[in-house]
Amino acid sequence: MSRQLRAPRFDPRAGFHAEVKDRGPSVPQGLLKAARSSGQLNLAGRNLGEVPQCVWRINVDIPEEANQNLSFSSTERWWDQTDLTKLIISSNKLQSLSDDLRLLPALTVLDIHDNQLTSLPSAIRELDNLQKLNVSHNKLKMLPEEITSLKSLRTLHLQHNELTCIPEGFEHLSSLEDLDLSSNRLATVPADFALLSSLLRLNLSSNQLKNLPAEISRMKRLKHLDCDANLLETVPPDVGSMESLELLYLRRNKLRVLPEFPSCRQLKELHLAENQIEKLGAEHLQHLQAILVLDLRGNKLQSVPEEMALLQSLERLDLSNNDISSLPCSLGNLHLKFLALEGNPLRTIRREIIAKGTQEVLKYLRSKIKDDRTNQNDSVPETAMTLPSEARVNIHAIATLKLLDYSDKQATLIPDDLFDATKTTLITSINFSKNQLCEIPQRIVELKEMVLDINLSFNKLSFISHELCLLQKLTFLDLRNNFLSSLPEEMSSLTKLQTINLSFNRFKVFPEVLYRISTLEAVLISNNQVGSVDPQKMKLMENLNTLDLQNNDLLQIPPELGNCVQLR
Repeated sequence: MSRQLRAPRFDPRAGFHAEVKDRGPSVPQGLLKAARSSGQLNLAGRNLGEVPQCVWRINVDIPEEANQNLSFSSTERWWDQTDLTKLIISSNKLQSLSDDLRLLPALTVLDIHDNQLTSLPSAIRELDNLQKLNVSHNKLKMLPEEITSLKSLRTLHLQHNELTCIPEGFEHLSSLEDLDLSSNRLATVPADFALLSSLLRLNLSSNQLKNLPAEISRMKRLKHLDCDANLLETVPPDVGSMESLELLYLRRNKLRVLPEFPSCRQLKELHLAENQIEKLGAEHLQHLQAILVLDLRGNKLQSVPEEMALLQSLERLDLSNNDISSLPCSLGNLHLKFLALEGNPLRTIRREIIAKGTQEVLKYLRSKIKDDRTNQNDSVPETAMTLPSEARVNIHAIATLKLLDYSDKQATLIPDDLFDATKTTLITSINFSKNQLCEIPQRIVELKEMVLDINLSFNKLSFISHELCLLQKLTFLDLRNNFLSSLPEEMSSLTKLQTINLSFNRFKVFPEVLYRISTLEAVLISNNQVGSVDPQKMKLMENLNTLDLQNNDLLQIPPELGNCVQLR
């Protein structure tokens, strides 16, 4: 049906022919006059029981001042008035809105929150230009289908109403970026929500949701998802594929298990407080490289996995009110600003240490790391009865995964039989992380023709030997959490290196050799003491798109860095 048939347009010249008497509550003429000039009218908190007719007709009728003064200055020419684009009628006593709303087609912002509205007029479909609609804190039980016609709408706030369902066609709000449906009575979320392709923020908290549709994972731009205070017992595994997700709130639900987050590499905050989660495994943590806040307060956790120490960006960790009896000492290697442990039956840390705060707890855990290393270097003797998975050298795993893995052994040396096992096997990845290596094993050079990926993080390396520089097929190198303060010039021969992680070392200057590795796409050098970077040389790194310099000693960011347009 054409627009002309469904809603007749009001003749904008009608006000010139006949003046309509305003029977509603009055609005100061000064406010109306200012609104004609600015295009904005704020009537919040005026105890209005209905919207005065003069508001709906502000751009239609001849203004009162035109009848009082026939000599106009250039600033008082009422015929030059601006169409009303912003109308705020919040915090009043409105129970309904008139269909005369259609007389304000230029509106981009309509704020009617904190009233007593039980419905919205169908004329709302006439507001083609509306970008922001706030109807929160009212008494809406349902939404008119006409609301789905607002193709320009970017922000829609409907929190604190009495909505039990969402109208069909809601997915047609193709421009919507911010949708707040919190504190309503929703029991389900339509699968078609996934078609809201522009959505950045979705708040579904304080409803009655028992599950989420798996299709929600198709919201490829979604950054903020809030599902606090619902009845969720599970979260669809598909949520773990949401690449743009940065904030995920799942507090006060009935979760017993967590999904894995293989693609959520942008996730900065994960809030899981007050659920019934019993287990936290390495699989839940291993991909959360960007996580800053992890809230696990009030669950049923009995232990904390060692892999928690891999979350090197983590700043706030809340483990209070669980059933945790001990903590991994490796937790002391994290650079936490806040660690909450109250309400756990901890037996390994005295209460007075916990009472002194986060830094004292971390200091204590670091002091215990050496004590816990006793006997960890002793290998299990291999016999005819030793299963392949128990042997120190698992030939089957090496061949299947093309991975030489000797991580988390706290070893000072890599055993020779590990390298011997590679002579007939193709190896593309090496993982020697979480050991006590003071130098790179010399025999690593034997794999120079095949290795693409090396992880030497969490060791005690203070220098890089020339053997590493001979691995010219290397594309990924992880050296974080060592004692490095410089890199050798020979590293310029790593002409295929794309990513290098130097975080948590002792660099005081940006390594000069990195400027000459033109293939580098990502340089991660956070948590060092770097005082400056050379933007002119960095501009020559044509492939560099990620540069992490947080928590260094930079006094200023060189303006010329803005010329490095390749940086994302």
